[in-house]
Amino acid sequence: MTEKEFRKLSRKQLLELLLEQTKRADSLQQQLEECKEKLNDRNLAVSECGTLAEACLKLNGIFEDAQNAADQYVENIKKLYSNKNLNQSGTEDE
Repeated sequence: MTEKEFRKLSRKQLLELLLEQTKRADSLQQQLEECKEKLNDRNLAVSECGTLAEACLKLNGIFEDAQNAADQYVENIKKLYSNKNLNQSGTEDE
């Protein structure tokens, strides 16, 4: 709307335009707040993903250590069983 057209408007029409613009500004402000909230939620989700990924890596390390311990235990049992069999077969020959 041009300045000339604004001058032709009555006081009531100008107030109605001002009211419409105020409502529009309020609506845009509300949309902005909602977008900011969604962005914060998304940033939090991304942050938590990083934390979850780190936790998974730590758990993988724990499971790897547990597997190594189990493997070592099985190896020791096999050695003990093997030594016991050798001792038993050696005493039977005497």
